[in-house]
Amino acid sequence: MSDPIRVRILKLLEKKRMCVCELTAVLKIGQSNVSHHLKVLKEAGLVNDKKDGLWIDYELSRGEYNRYAPEILKTISKVLNDNPEILEDIKMSTKADREEICKK
Repeated sequence: MSDPIRVRILKLLEKKRMCVCELTAVLKIGQSNVSHHLKVLKEAGLVNDKKDGLWIDYELSRGEYNRYAPEILKTISKVLNDNPEILEDIKMSTKADREEICKK
């Protein structure tokens, strides 16, 4: 949680599952950077990944790997809901179409 990008990723994943290419498009950072943050969040037990055809979707953890994850995620869900950057991320995520993004 020491990096604002990780908080932004968690706030996006509150709304829906997303793949790396969607997160990259919304956050406007490189794929390797997004992948690094997802790896950290996954190792912390805060996100899970699931294969979905060609993509790997990321979603918030249900607490299987970290007994503190549900409480951490509950706290995150209560903060920054009026943050302009978070609100813009969420708006952009509704327009992110993985099939269009991944064609590029």
